Amino acid sequence: MSRTVISRLPWPRTLLWRSFLLIALLLGASLLAWLQIYNYYALRPRAAQTAQMVVSMVNLTRSALIAADETQRLALLHDLNSIEGIRVLPAESTDKLVGLPDSSPTRALQASVRKRLGAYTRFSAELNDLPGFFVSFRVDEEDPEDEYWIMLPRERIAGPAAAEWLGWGIAAILLALIAAYLVVRGLNRPLKALESAARAIGRGEPAPNLPEHGANEIAAVAQAFNQMSQDLAELESDRALILAGVSHDLRTPLARLRLGIEMSGAHTDDIAAMGQDIEDMDRIIGQFLDFARDSQAEPAQDCDIAALLHDLAQASRRRGTLIELDTPEQVIAPVRAQSLRRAVTNLIDNALRYADTDQPLALRLRNFPDGLEIELADRGPGIPADQAERLKRPFTRLESARSNAQGSGLGLAIVERIAKLHGGHLDLLPREGGGLRAVLKLRL
Repeated sequence: MSRTVISRLPWPRTLLWRSFLLIALLLGASLLAWLQIYNYYALRPRAAQTAQMVVSMVNLTRSALIAADETQRLALLHDLNSIEGIRVLPAESTDKLVGLPDSSPTRALQASVRKRLGAYTRFSAELNDLPGFFVSFRVDEEDPEDEYWIMLPRERIAGPAAAEWLGWGIAAILLALIAAYLVVRGLNRPLKALESAARAIGRGEPAPNLPEHGANEIAAVAQAFNQMSQDLAELESDRALILAGVSHDLRTPLARLRLGIEMSGAHTDDIAAMGQDIEDMDRIIGQFLDFARDSQAEPAQDCDIAALLHDLAQASRRRGTLIELDTPEQVIAPVRAQSLRRAVTNLIDNALRYADTDQPLALRLRNFPDGLEIELADRGPGIPADQAERLKRPFTRLESARSNAQGSGLGLAIVERIAKLHGGHLDLLPREGGGLRAVLKLRL
């Protein structure tokens, strides 16, 4: 079978069902092998033994009838019936017969008996509505009229039916499958807990401690993960503390520098240029603080997203920004309002830094059953599709027309982090007619 055909098979993707299916296949193969062993080492020898017993009983009965006086045959037949449970009945042409069940052991039994007693030997499961195991024989093999039926007790002939053996085998397989499912499920549960905890860390949420009990390997993995989670939490806390302290210490000399420039008596254009540089430095420090801020600490509350975007658009217009707003009248959703405000502000600042200021920005809000989309579109040079994901990483800038040495490379990373905090993501897409569409998708 080719690899292409194998890849198309409906093979389960979860560890639980893969392991369970493999165990089920192994148990099924074991059952088939066991049935073959049973057929070869139990059914065939039993058929041969049964045939030998039938032949022996027929020969003994025939010998007894031949040796007995004709006047004593009736008494002899009565003794065989009462003592051995063997009935001998004369064969009649009007006898009503029912064939034996058609199975491999039965066919082997009939062939073996006919080979020893003669091809004329007949078999029946009923004789004139009398159930039993009947075998015909002739006292005088040359006289077809001198024919009798010998009825043997069924318990001497019939062993456990193959269906009965198969039923017990299937029952054992089902019990083994139930036990296998419970075992595999017990192994899969801590893996699912580990997956959930790892995803929580990926979303920036505190991961719960995994239970450190069970098998040694599972307990060791849980213990290592818990230690890693604690180390990451301490590292994040130290990083945020250091970054916030450095940013705070930098803003104090910036404030003194701004005051000194204004009092220096320099030319107005020089003061404005230096003041702009200080504003850029202050904005970069603010982005460092935003990136270091733990947005998870802000609780999600119902907020009118349309009103929030309206306020941001009005604030941008007061600064002289051309911006078109397209939102529903009201959209109430549980969000972290301050974080969302920070994300949209970063998108606006990013567009103003790189886009054509003569063309208006387009800010849109779309509401869906499972979430919402906030889109900011500009008419700038855009971003190559193969660079979109890379630019959402911290401290990354595009070395092209959208590159700006004054940026910190944190704006889009902050937006992406806030989007993930709301169960969504940020898409950077080309705009028809030129430009960039920054689409902030939130799942609520």
